[in-house]
Amino acid sequence: MSILQSLILLSFLLSASHADVQDFCVGDLSGPDSPAGYTCKKVSAVTVDDFVFSGLGMAGNTSNLIKAAVTPAFVAQFPGLNGLGISLARLDLATGGVIPLHTHPAASEVLIVLQGTICAGFISSSANNVYLKTLNKGDSMIFPQGLLHFQLNSGKGSALAIVSFSSPSPGLQVLDFALFGNNFPSELVEATTFLDAAQIKKLKALLGGTG
Repeated sequence: MSILQSLILLSFLLSASHADVQDFCVGDLSGPDSPAGYTCKKVSAVTVDDFVFSGLGMAGNTSNLIKAAVTPAFVAQFPGLNGLGISLARLDLATGGVIPLHTHPAASEVLIVLQGTICAGFISSSANNVYLKTLNKGDSMIFPQGLLHFQLNSGKGSALAIVSFSSPSPGLQVLDFALFGNNFPSELVEATTFLDAAQIKKLKALLGGTG
């Protein structure tokens, strides 16, 4: 065996010796969340209910501005996901409903359409290319981590989808609310977006922004 092969084998054995053999780390939601997740609940306090979530079977309330509802099954709702690198959500879209342009800073996303027709797409960060597709029942689409993307009900009836994420806490930032739903000064919004003051005032009033 060569020296290089020996070093590779030694490196593998050392890494394997430190492998995480803990079966699970159910999140202790009474403690703080951190980039590494929640601390582990004591095994003696873990029950089967920590590994079961029933919320995705119920339709969300779409009587709102965007005519859409997202029912999350993230670690805060489903503590058994803590440390596993996965989570889920249910997406309900009434006729004309939309999930506006948004990002998930901590996760990639996979969407599968269960009912209706959804126009979905994302924008690349390198060349601002748009990847757009109309999805029907049974179709799936991937949205890479951190990229702006959206979902729009483009059919005549309601639409339903399930999405999965590569993190128990994917994070969320909706572009419209980031610009117009807070106290970002209007003159700076105008300077950085090329929108006129009247448009900004209208959008801030619609989305609850100030400034």
